[in-house]
Amino acid sequence: MGVFGRGSLSLAASFIVLFGVGAVRAENGKPAAVSPQAVQAKTAFCKTCHGQSGQGFLGVEAIPRLAGQQPEYIAYELTALKEHRRIDPFMSGVAGGLSPEMIQALSTQFKDFNPPPASPGPQALVAEGKKIYEEGVPSAEVPPCSACHGEDAKGAGEFPRLAGQLQEYMVRELEEWDAIRGLDAKNPDNAAIMSPITHKLTKDQKNAVAAYLSNLK
Repeated sequence: MGVFGRGSLSLAASFIVLFGVGAVRAENGKPAAVSPQAVQAKTAFCKTCHGQSGQGFLGVEAIPRLAGQQPEYIAYELTALKEHRRIDPFMSGVAGGLSPEMIQALSTQFKDFNPPPASPGPQALVAEGKKIYEEGVPSAEVPPCSACHGEDAKGAGEFPRLAGQLQEYMVRELEEWDAIRGLDAKNPDNAAIMSPITHKLTKDQKNAVAAYLSNLK
């Protein structure tokens, strides 16, 4: 599941104008290391949507949690957006203005944040969701989510943390998966792992597992 949300394209354009489109070039033509000030400015921009503690925000649309997210996954997602292997009306524009060096620098900014879940899902769905997460759905050939995302749902490497993520965001991502991810057939990526699972889970099952995950700390 992904962790970057949607917003205004005009805001994305403002971001690019204000903060530039990449790392400063050194005299030899190679990218120079990004400055702490530049990283701080871009991190502050991220927080305007994702929250000061990266906890996410449930408004007109769900803006995902970044707090505690695996740095490798954030770098992977931003790169996929930059390379148009994933699309998002807002984040595609933002990622397109980031240099590889800045992507790597930003990927670590939310790792140590640990706010409580911003929008826990219905408790009535938690037990069913926990069962799906831990056992999968054998009758539909859906493996346990924990096999990739970990028993605590905190992810590892390019497999994202799901604990505390907004239920609404996770359901939307699962419902729209093939329309927004893995879009470069010549350059397949990790989106292919989740694609068959998104088709095999029912909408009710997606809501249940997302409700369970949204309550985890």
